[in-house]
Amino acid sequence: MLHVRTRLSADFTVISNALAQRRGSAVTVGVATYILSLPDGAPVSITALCEHFDEGEILISRALRELEAAGYLERRRERLAAGQIRTRTFFYDVPGSDGTYGPDGPDNPVGSDGSPKPPRPRKRPAAEDAPLLSAPATEAAPAPASDAPEGPAALADADPQAVAVLSTLRRVDPRLVLSAREAAQLAPAVSEWLAAGVGAREITELLTTGLPDRFRARPARVLAFRLREQPLPVPPPPPLPEDTGRPVMLPFQTCDGCERAFRAPEPVRHCRDCRLPEARLPAAA
Repeated sequence: MLHVRTRLSADFTVISNALAQRRGSAVTVGVATYILSLPDGAPVSITALCEHFDEGEILISRALRELEAAGYLERRRERLAAGQIRTRTFFYDVPGSDGTYGPDGPDNPVGSDGSPKPPRPRKRPAAEDAPLLSAPATEAAPAPASDAPEGPAALADADPQAVAVLSTLRRVDPRLVLSAREAAQLAPAVSEWLAAGVGAREITELLTTGLPDRFRARPARVLAFRLREQPLPVPPPPPLPEDTGRPVMLPFQTCDGCERAFRAPEPVRHCRDCRLPEARLPAAA
């Protein structure tokens, strides 16, 4: 391979070879390169990335998780004064760095002793993601909850049965992938349905039936709306007890003496009339 180089003076992005040559998914490298090319404050939510790329939400979500695990991407939750929770995304040119370009800037990388110094990597804050429980989705989202769980320990405090129901939704619809924090936020509403006597299968059916073909927000917002707006399902009535007042029909039998049909609980040879002593006496001469 031979490179045909063109010196660019505008509209270009500098990325490290460690990121450009990262082994693994090409979608992950492409998403990282696209995010690096955006200006500070640009939206980088899953919805915004899906509008740019042809890949779906599953691949985009997986790419963001890989970048987050590798240290290139960081998402921080912040609580607003109104009680809403928002997510601020930071993207790092070099994982593990937290510096920004100093006053001398990248064009003057010279230390105080006159020796050249490399420019410090830049941390790029992206646009704030909309609050989980306040932004509109394909279905309207519920009102913000001021007591929403914030830390990873909130999942340990959630109802395990409700968390299990939420975790299995992805088996019905692969788009319904929830993080641990989102599952902890939605678990109390599911627990309320379980306490009302609604089974896990009925809850799964109510949350996954009739979903839109394309989400305009994270799946957690759509599920939060359904849990809040959908009326609490009425559990099925208990089965009626068996009717024990109806008499039992005895089987028919034929009398050996008079050949009449009669009913009896057990097999007998003669009917009641033939078993009477008077009936068994010989006729008078």
